[in-house]
Amino acid sequence: MTITESSPTTRAGGSGDVDGTEHVDVLVIGAGVSGIDAGHHLRERFPDKTFAILEKLPGRGGTWWTHRFPGARSDSDLFTYGYAHKPWRGPSIATSEEITNYLDEVIEEDDLKAAIRYRHEVTNASWSSQDQRWTVDVHRADTDETLQMTCGFLWMCQGYYNHADPYRPEWPGTDRYRGVIVHPQQWPEDLDWTGKRVVVIGSGATAATVVPAMAETAAHVTMLQRTPTFIAAVPKTHELAVQLRALDIPEEWTHEILRRAYIEQFNELTRMCQETPEEARTWLLDEMRPYLPEGYDVEKDFNPGYRPWQQRIAVVPDGDIFTAISEGRASVVTDTIDTFTETGIRTSSGEELEADIVVSATGFNLSALGDIPFTVDGEPVDVSRQVTWRGIMISNIPNMAYVFGYFRHSWTLRADLVSDLICRLMTTMESRGARSVTPTLRPEDADMEIRPWSEPDNFNSGYVMRSQDKMFKQGDRTPWTHMHEYAEERHTLPAADLDDGSLQYR
Repeated sequence: MTITESSPTTRAGGSGDVDGTEHVDVLVIGAGVSGIDAGHHLRERFPDKTFAILEKLPGRGGTWWTHRFPGARSDSDLFTYGYAHKPWRGPSIATSEEITNYLDEVIEEDDLKAAIRYRHEVTNASWSSQDQRWTVDVHRADTDETLQMTCGFLWMCQGYYNHADPYRPEWPGTDRYRGVIVHPQQWPEDLDWTGKRVVVIGSGATAATVVPAMAETAAHVTMLQRTPTFIAAVPKTHELAVQLRALDIPEEWTHEILRRAYIEQFNELTRMCQETPEEARTWLLDEMRPYLPEGYDVEKDFNPGYRPWQQRIAVVPDGDIFTAISEGRASVVTDTIDTFTETGIRTSSGEELEADIVVSATGFNLSALGDIPFTVDGEPVDVSRQVTWRGIMISNIPNMAYVFGYFRHSWTLRADLVSDLICRLMTTMESRGARSVTPTLRPEDADMEIRPWSEPDNFNSGYVMRSQDKMFKQGDRTPWTHMHEYAEERHTLPAADLDDGSLQYR
């Protein structure tokens, strides 16, 4: 069966192979925002192709399934984080429950329920040039059995979190601490912080979310940060959305108008941060001051040493963390940890922070392609020795594409662009009668400089820098570069040349 052939069975199912192994035209890995988007595009563009979506978690949503810490919500506006094809009708900043309800609507409207198989974890993927197909090993957690599936094209939508192994530094003294230490990615359902003293270690988006949420009922919450993060207060509901909805115009219009407004707003902020970073720094700090008590040392607690947008800016709805600080329910300590004590944490400056609960909001470990072992014609693939093709495919790996969103703009803006390009690539394969496509360096790329997956001058968050050695690389020229901004890729990806010699069709 070629990639252009489809099964006579259901579109979301597969066909039996000669040895009983199920075969689908396209196998999508992950049922989060990217995987559901891939399912939508396949259903819309290729109604005759068979496909399945494998998800190792018990439910849909990816990050929105695993992140169950207090206040879990988006830190991107939902008009751009939502799909282009599905109008968002809620507030600009939404809770995890609101987002998963939105995803449920997409699953229902696109008839994807039968295509998604939960508790199915891919443990190995092998490509055969002779058979022109992938064979994947799948562990079913619900039955504790291993099965195999084959596919013509593998679409990786697993995200970039290692959900099972969050990042937490080794701190001295934790063995004698008598309180509770939790990580937001592994939040206990029965944890009660009412009236408790809480220390949240970290300063990023998760910490900025957890602190005001816990401060509602805790005795006090202290955010202990080694270095500050830029924090931006934004309205939970955009004023323009209120005005447009008051006019009772179609939701599709409101969605598109707000989507364009947010895109241009972030384009301008990104441009300012790149071209006039100190002006951007001053503006960001000045925006925080009205939310904090008079005389508050904003420079000490909220002025990072890095350039604005060199790491993500933590977005907080209606300035909720600043409100908690102003009301005395939360505070910020900018210092390093000397040791844990029996009753809390002692900082390097000698300050004692009493804590019944310590939240390690210290980030996550990045997962390269779901940490799935890949082989091509029996040879193991070391992705760290390969280069990306437009941030969508990887050199020398046939018929495999991956979705990686933006660091600065909403993830889904890029997921939509990538899905469109993958579908265009599949159409190109059909027109050529090709069964496989492989990104391959051209003769003119022989002298190409190989650069890190993420250049520190561009983006240098801890989880990115810790993962450089296991991630694929990029080159110094098109199409071997990635991590461009949406303002550029909204034009370059739809116009990408699929016949420039960098893709080998067979």
